Amino acid sequence: MKNTTEDATSTQDLDPQSDHSSDYLPQPQPRRLRGFAATAAGTNSTGKGKKEREKEKERTKLRERHRRAITSRMLAGLRQYGNFPLPARADMNDVLAALAREAGWIVDADGTTYRQCLPPSNMGSFAARSVESQPSGGTLRTCSVKETLENQSPGLRIDECVSPASIDSVLIAERDSKNENYASVSPINSTDCLEADQLMQDIHSGVHQNDFNCTPYVPVYIKLPAGIINKFCQLMDPEGIRQELIHIKSLNIDGVVVDCWWGIVEGWNSQKYEWSGYRELFSIIREFKLNIQVVMAFHECGGNDSSDALISLPQWVLDIGKDNQDIFFTDREGRRNTECLSWGIDKERVLKGRTGIEVYFDMMRSFRTEFDDLFAEGMIDAVEIGLGASGELKYPSFSERMGWRYPGIGEFQCYDKYLQHSLRRAAKLRGHSFWARGPDNAGHYNSMPHETGFFCERGSCRILVVQDS
Repeated sequence: MKNTTEDATSTQDLDPQSDHSSDYLPQPQPRRLRGFAATAAGTNSTGKGKKEREKEKERTKLRERHRRAITSRMLAGLRQYGNFPLPARADMNDVLAALAREAGWIVDADGTTYRQCLPPSNMGSFAARSVESQPSGGTLRTCSVKETLENQSPGLRIDECVSPASIDSVLIAERDSKNENYASVSPINSTDCLEADQLMQDIHSGVHQNDFNCTPYVPVYIKLPAGIINKFCQLMDPEGIRQELIHIKSLNIDGVVVDCWWGIVEGWNSQKYEWSGYRELFSIIREFKLNIQVVMAFHECGGNDSSDALISLPQWVLDIGKDNQDIFFTDREGRRNTECLSWGIDKERVLKGRTGIEVYFDMMRSFRTEFDDLFAEGMIDAVEIGLGASGELKYPSFSERMGWRYPGIGEFQCYDKYLQHSLRRAAKLRGHSFWARGPDNAGHYNSMPHETGFFCERGSCRILVVQDS
């Protein structure tokens, strides 16, 4: 051991640079494992990546199932509510084709889509009239529109299915962009053919002006007057109705709009529905093969200062209102608006054990049951629901019977006890209990916004909005 140590020491003394030479020598690369050793080492490093790939595959499958479920519901809705004749295994191509056909386009079996062409007879008459008409100045020479189009320059192409209105736009565009080419080589400017100006003039002045052949069909309905059925649900003038329907049918009208009034159908007793007058009316309409759009009217008809109420709310509801006037909208002075029920009782059982929503629902269910045969025939093709004053779901802040005149801002109608309770509950949830009162600086029915402390610029209305946000 001693000799070996001395030899190593003497060698270092002979090579003074040996202390730093190892810093510049390349480091040996680790051996690459092969066979079973490589497999064992790679198992730990790739195990995590394999699990991630499996999880991503599962997520992809879930996304695909979710997408297919959404597509299935969309197709079912289009079939049920849009009357689209989609095949059982429809895809988005079938949906696009159905939408194109609904818009009045032609879709071939191979997917080619284009606007509907004019009938050949119309195109023929258009060509003949263009040739026979004589322009001023003697610029027209005997030729046909077909020859003009066949001899056109390569820059101008007119498809056989293009309507005359489309030809107009093509000619204008080509003439504006390549006018100098037409002056030299285009046969349109030759002495043997129609000039472009004359062709466009014929199009504008001819029978094809305002041609709406490609417009989708739009059904037209006429609303019948409200007073044709009295408060006892009896049809007032059947023969007069027939005469009116004869006139409507002669105008090629598709159908009529009929109001079904809550104050008539359930006018005297709760949950006692009388449909006899409407049944008789619908039978007469059926004779003329007209469709019906029904409006379920849960408000009062008329009742302004200029006229008496034609149709009021049901009498049993008005009787409840005598003892509990808070079922109606109420202004700051305590005046009640009996045009419709307050939204505050939508979920309050104050109508002989029923809420406002339940009352509306029960009448509509009775209507659906009574006229099930007309629904099955497709005679009743739409039902609208009228709520609120004048049948509109709006805040009834401007009532003429309260003295409102245009353009007054109206008054808040939130002072019945049910809406006040709702306001207090909402204010408490927000943490602002002092909001639980109606404004006292919002003016009167005929005030202007700038005259009030609530609606004026930087008024308390703005402050409330800022605090709430």
